[in-house]
Amino acid sequence: MKNPRVGYFGGTFDPPHLGHIILAVKAKEYLDLDEFRWIITPEPPHKKDRTITPVKYRLEMLKLVVADQGMFEVSEVDIQRDPPHYAADTVEILKNQQPSAELVYIIGEDSLKDLPDWHETSRFLSAIDQLAVAPRPEVSTDMDQLELILPGLSDKIVFIPDVMIEISSSMIRERVREGAPFEHFLIDSVAEYIKMNQLYLPENE
Repeated sequence: MKNPRVGYFGGTFDPPHLGHIILAVKAKEYLDLDEFRWIITPEPPHKKDRTITPVKYRLEMLKLVVADQGMFEVSEVDIQRDPPHYAADTVEILKNQQPSAELVYIIGEDSLKDLPDWHETSRFLSAIDQLAVAPRPEVSTDMDQLELILPGLSDKIVFIPDVMIEISSSMIRERVREGAPFEHFLIDSVAEYIKMNQLYLPENE
């Protein structure tokens, strides 16, 4: 039997939207993943400059996505430990939990550009078997330059094709604040959850 290939998609998911779901479905298919797990980051070290919605709400929205799709799981690996939640620590924990699995970590191309600035990037790359990158329409990455900074990176990277979706969580939050229609960027249950809990309204920011 071959070792299982397990994909991990990390983020704040504030909120999780259709773009995230399309990427997840495409990644699972294109990367031939046996399992796909979403990792929600309670306190992102790189987003200290803005208010993040409490993790209990973001986790519930992500569980709604998983229940709706029926082909994913939610990992609470970062929720179950104290901050800071660095990806290098997260993937080492995951690797220890499932040492025989091939660990595929999925990021957007905007995160790829910032990779040299991540906490202990070399340790992060050593713990994963593959780094899958979703291209972003507004981002152009100089892979030659990245390879000079992080030797061996190119051997671990694969770009996921046909997933350039121009939807962002920040755009959805802004539309809610402005009273603009936002429901069509989300699955129905998440849109209803946002309304029911009055998330992203100006008085709650």
